[in-house]
Amino acid sequence: MSDDPTGLAARFGSGRAVQRIEDEGLLQGRGRYTDDDQPAGVLRAVFVRSPYAHARIARFDAEQARGMPGVALVVTGADLVEAGVKPLPINVAFKRPDGSPCASAKRPALAHDRARFVGEPVAVVLAETLQQARDAAEALWVEYEELPAVTDPVQATEQPPVALCDEAPDNIAAETRYGDLEKAKQAFASAAHVVKLDIRNHRVAALALEPRSVLAWVAEDGRLTIRMSTQMPSGVRTVLCDTLRLKPAQVRVTVGDVGGGFGMKTGAYPEDVALAYCAWQVKRPVKWAADRSEEFVSSNHGRDIRTHAELALAADGKILALRVDSLANVGAYATGTGVAIQLLIGPWVQTSVYDIPLIDFHFRAAMTNTAPTGAYRGAGRPEAIFTMERLMDEAARQSGIDRVQLRRRNFIRPGQMPYTNPMGQVYDVGRFERVMDQALAQADWDGFGARAAESRARNKLRGLGIATFLEWTGGNALEERVTVSVQPDGIIEVFSAVNAMGQGIATTLAQLVVDVFEVPMDRVRVVLGDTDRGDGFGSAGSRSLFTGGSALREGAEKTLDEARRLAAQALEASPEDVEYRGGRFLVRGTDLAIDLAQVAQKQPQQRIFLESTTKVAGPSWPNGCHICEVEIDPDTGTTQVVAYSSVNDVGRVVNPTIVRGQLDGGAVQGLGQALLEQMVYDADSAQPITGSLMDYAAPRADIVACEFRTQMDEATPSSNNPLGVKGVGELGTIGATPCVVNAVADALARGGHAAASPRLEMPLTPVRLWAQMHGHGV
Repeated sequence: MSDDPTGLAARFGSGRAVQRIEDEGLLQGRGRYTDDDQPAGVLRAVFVRSPYAHARIARFDAEQARGMPGVALVVTGADLVEAGVKPLPINVAFKRPDGSPCASAKRPALAHDRARFVGEPVAVVLAETLQQARDAAEALWVEYEELPAVTDPVQATEQPPVALCDEAPDNIAAETRYGDLEKAKQAFASAAHVVKLDIRNHRVAALALEPRSVLAWVAEDGRLTIRMSTQMPSGVRTVLCDTLRLKPAQVRVTVGDVGGGFGMKTGAYPEDVALAYCAWQVKRPVKWAADRSEEFVSSNHGRDIRTHAELALAADGKILALRVDSLANVGAYATGTGVAIQLLIGPWVQTSVYDIPLIDFHFRAAMTNTAPTGAYRGAGRPEAIFTMERLMDEAARQSGIDRVQLRRRNFIRPGQMPYTNPMGQVYDVGRFERVMDQALAQADWDGFGARAAESRARNKLRGLGIATFLEWTGGNALEERVTVSVQPDGIIEVFSAVNAMGQGIATTLAQLVVDVFEVPMDRVRVVLGDTDRGDGFGSAGSRSLFTGGSALREGAEKTLDEARRLAAQALEASPEDVEYRGGRFLVRGTDLAIDLAQVAQKQPQQRIFLESTTKVAGPSWPNGCHICEVEIDPDTGTTQVVAYSSVNDVGRVVNPTIVRGQLDGGAVQGLGQALLEQMVYDADSAQPITGSLMDYAAPRADIVACEFRTQMDEATPSSNNPLGVKGVGELGTIGATPCVVNAVADALARGGHAAASPRLEMPLTPVRLWAQMHGHGV
């Protein structure tokens, strides 16, 4: 690459807060979401869902529904079985306690023998209009024989009123252990301090702004074509091919604008399979857009684990061992993602930024009559970090060691890098004490006393919370394919299988192209979301930039090298004598030159095209220190965040505005879980209680009475990818939840309620905190 005499890379390339190229069209109403597409002859789909949490499906009567006006097709679960449609793949590598394979009921696209949670689809109706489909769905008769149901994972495993599948009478889908049990016992026996906590990380809904939506049709070439709101088009295609017994060449999945995913839109859902089957049968476009109530009961939920954790410390505060016993509620079906998040990914980061020599981990996945759990922003890491940071603060309280000093004594040191944690995960780089020191200064940690006194004068309890942590990113899908094409008009078109879902990835990728080609941003066209253009893992696990971006940067450099070779041919010069400056090739010492577009025009296909695959060396390990202050009104129990400060080591930053948006947006979601959000099921009937936005408390602007102070530390770039970047999309969520809960615990302790700290349970609603402060329990 040249020294960029045009200055374009300096203005629009990496490190610059370039305005997002996605925004203009969205702000002008030109966004194209799946539900915006209205092809001629489209049929609208409505799903019939089980009103019972657990029931045997005794009989269907669809004759009246089939005869109603506008109805084109009614499909039941039995119809899919008869047609040979396979259940969705489970693919769980873990085993049960007795050594047998992971157990789960087979998950059909439409339930036909038993419904296992409220909202599970049992039939689908297609009609000319949405109202006609709704009317016919109401007329479809399903006779159920209600069965016992269970929502609590402890009850499901210890006193199971029902088995969700025959292979697991105890409802334990899978179990795993890590560490050295005997050595950990010895460490705990010799410890000066042993801290114990029982922690519940409750269930939450992802609540993407755009609900799931699918448009399916058979194209003129005879292929099944799907347009949908998803983070992983290639993964959806794989599942459709498997369940419908089609070849990959017969299926195309495309993605337009996506109104948020947060992990909930990874992989295929039963509705996707059922709609694809319907489109294949009727040979007409079929569309379904979920309403908000459907999303609450049928989309994957997040979190929902019960943990007993113990920390052993020496007299000086050095951690000797960590013991964790965790029971995850993975819902009615033990999906591969839902199980791996809690039994593998969370454990990978359980020891976090601390040098912990011994572990004893026991993780189990339990099935209940609730919606399945899956990926939700952070996916296992928030749960693990929350446990660790609550333990650290409780250890400080019980040992009398200052909580900052306790963390400082146990940090992994830069000289220990690369560091292998007890789970065998290798941190390539990290300077955790440096990050914490910056955060303490930025938050004015030492000045808190004066602020607390001012709050007391207003009859408010003020608390100060801290969380120091890291996370793993990448989904262990470390390879990505890209294509780069220089068009005859000078446009540089790039394709990547990473996917946009509101996070600004197209802008960031375009900036990387500007770095290499030194052209204006409007000469870069980023294409995403089309399995015909290329396969890939998609966007999940904060991998888009460090894998997709690394691949694009390398592909762009290779394309420029090829363009230089072709330019040298055209100019009858040696490639070594050809310079590149801002879209133009020049021969040194002469007036010979040719534009990049002209080189493309001279090629047989009138373009310069290159396909490239890049594999990064390993995951990235972003880390941070988040500090917040809360005020609690003792008369009402209401909590408000009055200061929030964070320093985040995300490696090299390509677009500061986008990164800051990801960090702050993630933090708000973490605060929402800590203070407001909870997906609740009735314990007796297993009916969802929080099935709408009238009942589910999403985070609002008024829970934060301050501006976030957000800093990015770029001094420790990742060594695992050529860009030096680290994943950023989930970091804020992971840090915010323990940070605010620790702040609430601190406020209660300062207000004379120190005994309440170990019993704090999220969400920290006003009624719970008021009860704690007034001696009524949680």
